[in-house]
Amino acid sequence: MSDSAQLASTSYQSALKVIEGVEPRIAGAIRSELTDQRESLKLIASENYASPAVLLTMGNWLSDKYAEGTVGHRFYAGCQNVDTVETVAAEHARELFGAEYAYAQPHSGIDANLVAFWSILAHRVETPELAAAGVKSMNDLDEDAWEVLRKKFGNQRMLGMSLDAGGHLTHGFRPNISGKMFHQRSYGTDPQTQLLDYDALAAQAREFKPLILVAGYSAYPRRVNFAKMREIADEVGATLMVDMAHFAGLVAGKVFTGDEDPVPHAHIVTTTTHKSLRGPRGGLVLATEEYAPSVDRGCPMVLGGPLSHMMAAKAVALAEARTPQFRSYAQQVADNAKALADGFLRRGATLVTGGTDNHIVLVDVNNYGLTGRQAESALLEAGVVTNRNSVPHDPNGAWYTSGVRLGTPALTSRGFGADEFDKVAELIVDVLSNATPAPTKSGVPGKAKHILADGVADRVRGASAELLNAHPLYPGLEL
Repeated sequence: MSDSAQLASTSYQSALKVIEGVEPRIAGAIRSELTDQRESLKLIASENYASPAVLLTMGNWLSDKYAEGTVGHRFYAGCQNVDTVETVAAEHARELFGAEYAYAQPHSGIDANLVAFWSILAHRVETPELAAAGVKSMNDLDEDAWEVLRKKFGNQRMLGMSLDAGGHLTHGFRPNISGKMFHQRSYGTDPQTQLLDYDALAAQAREFKPLILVAGYSAYPRRVNFAKMREIADEVGATLMVDMAHFAGLVAGKVFTGDEDPVPHAHIVTTTTHKSLRGPRGGLVLATEEYAPSVDRGCPMVLGGPLSHMMAAKAVALAEARTPQFRSYAQQVADNAKALADGFLRRGATLVTGGTDNHIVLVDVNNYGLTGRQAESALLEAGVVTNRNSVPHDPNGAWYTSGVRLGTPALTSRGFGADEFDKVAELIVDVLSNATPAPTKSGVPGKAKHILADGVADRVRGASAELLNAHPLYPGLEL
């Protein structure tokens, strides 16, 4: 056992003993979660495993501080250490991504997107009434000026990727706040190839003339040409905002470069710090200098007090992401996704877009006679953790869906390579091929429940255990 593993093991044992003395059920749940994660094939594309250093950074007395405001300009005294933490986190983010400005306060990806939306509105929305009143910045606004802006904000337009094409809830989905803040439309993918059609997107943008063009995805298994997205945005006078929450690790690891790196092309980029970036749960906003003053007012505009312990953990994770080892990891994530996709295709599975060139593989389970919900449940019964997901023009809607989304970041963190992911594809096909819809009370096949053939779950769990035991999670960590 390495010295660092021994230290981590001792640290967690001590921490759990302290927790156990107050509420043993919570200590038990923490231990059980580690056991569950060690014993299952975690393929949820938005999940990963943070390092012991990142995890330990989250549990400390920085969580006791209120620190509304910005570095050197707080509304509470005694924030000098928080200033250090936020400065270091922002410095690592700027250097890692080549951004002009970084804001480390958002508590989540949705918070980061809300900060971005309001920053764009504050920066971009100008009216003759405000100009005549001498308003030069958001700090000058009185209630009458805000009333003018509220009326103007209500008619602003957003164009984002549709949910079934792979976009996110916050890209204008009607039930989400983004779909209520803006007059919204969605762009999809080509009906035949299921790939982004930039010419069709440009035509839609010319007709709709959005204030914000949102790029990025949560379930699109291909790369995006952000240089083309910027050309479209510039042509119609839109701000290009990119949500790279899912693929930030591939940007940080220099797998995505040039036109596929959003940072040189977008006005504002948002991300989470977990997922492929392998950090704590939280968000970041990256921006050009012209948007920095507006983004800096995320608190109190949208956010409450920053979570100082989480910003500290972000700083540690971002420092890890600046190493050569992380670049190797990011490339392996992409290579493993290709191996997983190839494994499915050789076994007759149908994949959205016919494959992948990022970290996501989206399996269309219609050919197996299943809904996404049934496939997700059948796989979980066999110890394979995934999530159901819509496919383009999904006949089953957003609840039952027709797809299962898979991601390679977590198992790559455990050390899985191409051969192991080919085996994972074999196991998943085994489950899906042996699952059938459970009948409803009326006797017709339902959309919710499944029946898995006898022996399949045990067979798959046994084969999975061999893979997992060869690549232990947090080796040497005993609780």
